[in-house]
Amino acid sequence: MQRQVAKRELLLKSKSVCTELKISRRTFDRWRALGTGPKAQRLGGNGPVRVRRSWLDQWLDTPDQEIA
Repeated sequence: MQRQVAKRELLLKSKSVCTELKISRRTFDRWRALGTGPKAQRLGGNGPVRVRRSWLDQWLDTPDQEIA
């Protein structure tokens, strides 16, 4: 039986998040460093950065988000 993954729990690559928000990777990295962007998680300690769809949606739904 194939495990069903809810759409909101998909892990997005940084590039996908940047494309959706129409920002550069540098802006995304700066937001992460400042703690002002969407919640992100590095896989495996030193692995790639991923953003859960639900985290991005929650961040976008928060009032007063400054998107470049």
